[in-house]
Amino acid sequence: MSRKHFFSSPEGVVVHMLNSLVTRNKHMGLDTTNRVVYNTAHPPNQVTIISGGGSGHEPAWSGFVGDGMLSAAVCGDIFASPSTKQIMAGIRNVPSDEGIILCITNYTGDMLHFGLAREKGQALGYKVDVVCMAEDAALGREKSEKVGRRGLAGNLLVIKLIGAASQKGWPFERCRKIGELGNSELVTIGTSLDHCHVPGREAFEQVPEDACVLGMGIHNEPGLRTISPMPSADDIVKEMLRYLLDPKDSDRAFVEFNPNDNVVMLVNNFGGLSGLEFEALVNVTLTILKSDYNIVPSRVYAGILETSLNGQGFSITLGNMSGMARSMELKDEEIIELLDAPTNAPGWPKNGYRPVDHSQEMESRRRKANATAEDNDSSHRGPDTPASLIPALRKACNAGLEAEPKITQFDLQMGDGDCGEAVAGVCKAILGNLDSVGPNPPPLLALLESIGENVEDVGGSLGAILSILVTAFTNALHDLTIKSSKPLDISTVSEAAAHALENLKSYTSAREGDRTVMDVLIPFIGTLKENKDLAKSVQVAQEKADKTSEMKPKFGRATYVGDEMGEERSRIPDPGAYAAGVWLNGLLEGFKG
Repeated sequence: MSRKHFFSSPEGVVVHMLNSLVTRNKHMGLDTTNRVVYNTAHPPNQVTIISGGGSGHEPAWSGFVGDGMLSAAVCGDIFASPSTKQIMAGIRNVPSDEGIILCITNYTGDMLHFGLAREKGQALGYKVDVVCMAEDAALGREKSEKVGRRGLAGNLLVIKLIGAASQKGWPFERCRKIGELGNSELVTIGTSLDHCHVPGREAFEQVPEDACVLGMGIHNEPGLRTISPMPSADDIVKEMLRYLLDPKDSDRAFVEFNPNDNVVMLVNNFGGLSGLEFEALVNVTLTILKSDYNIVPSRVYAGILETSLNGQGFSITLGNMSGMARSMELKDEEIIELLDAPTNAPGWPKNGYRPVDHSQEMESRRRKANATAEDNDSSHRGPDTPASLIPALRKACNAGLEAEPKITQFDLQMGDGDCGEAVAGVCKAILGNLDSVGPNPPPLLALLESIGENVEDVGGSLGAILSILVTAFTNALHDLTIKSSKPLDISTVSEAAAHALENLKSYTSAREGDRTVMDVLIPFIGTLKENKDLAKSVQVAQEKADKTSEMKPKFGRATYVGDEMGEERSRIPDPGAYAAGVWLNGLLEGFKG
């Protein structure tokens, strides 16, 4: 696997890519600030379909924006979910009278940020709901019991079906139903020769030369198991199909395929396989499907569709269209008609180049929605910002920046190493915020609101958790100090923190013992509420962060580490928990002054 790149760091590459894409596709518009690609021709009288996720998976998801597919795609940093603010911008750029469906791949950061956007959208009066796309068959029910199956390239079939249904004028609930059927009628498994490489980031490991990894995901997370010596192409495809189609595998028999069912196949190049080798693998798959399972797919979609940067791998998705048709009370042909419906989305195979009719009504509504969002942005009133808070925040953020190399090192051993970058991004943003307000900070609630926006801009699951916590804390402090006229003291702060924690728990099922940042946040806030003692609470937080090294991960990408690989890697603390402990200790030292 080559570690060489023309770009020495990821900075600015995503925006370059989006500008290139939009320049070459005249039906696309680009909200550069929020990295949202939207279909300028999408009419408001059709259901809006929005998806997105971390960049590095191109052409997903921006390449699937077009008539009969996505109305908009929201692009995060490389392998990091977009922020809630970005997703809200996506919603405003494609307003709809019929409703908005957020199609989310089942990864923690995406679920949290898109989930928060759903909550915010509904509060603003939008009709908005989510479809969680998760069809990975590699890890099985037992392994993915808590977090659910990963969303892999099969989500593109869901997007095609739901997008075409919207274009045909299907109502909101019916569009959502066909989207939700993806989890029950699709299965995917991936295999790779090596991990991909992120520009400017140190490579943690390589797959041995005479081996491949079965069950590889699309975020550089380790797969289910390493197969060595390297099997033949026929043997690896047979192994992959066994995981998808063996009815005796009760842990993985997610979809029933009957002899007369209409089956479609999607084969996805992770980005690093040559066209020659990839197409040969597609044909091997077709041959074995027919000889071993008597399955001849009615539709075959193959190509570079949802990549893992330059990953040298591929995935196979099988979908039972007859199963979907039965659930929707339709004929097979009506489901296939949705897949065959023309689209000008450039990433979809066999797309066409129809003339584009730009929707002037949508353009007017989009501008109005964005203008309204700006008008609604107002500062809070309330208690003054304590003089001791600014130096304490500075100390905490500088401590986080100093710890970034170690946080990154911990995270590289369990995934793609983006946690350190996320922590550094949050700390730099807050420090920049503090620099901008100077010696006369705004009222406390306004400062906290701006800090919440700093955190929200970062993206990723850690950013989402902290953003929800800060937003909920600010809201609770507003109610306690303004509505209830309580004084700004440690008792009020701890009460607001406890309210915020309970709110956060409704968005994530992670709790103490699951090896996440919640192993620090829950005991820290609990101790603060009980003892009203910041020093004692920080001491507990640091002790709990250290203890995560003894825990087995149950959430996030670390969950997907195979058992043979997981034991050695889990002897380090959870990166997010460690970062929270460092930051809180810095805050305490800053208050001591």
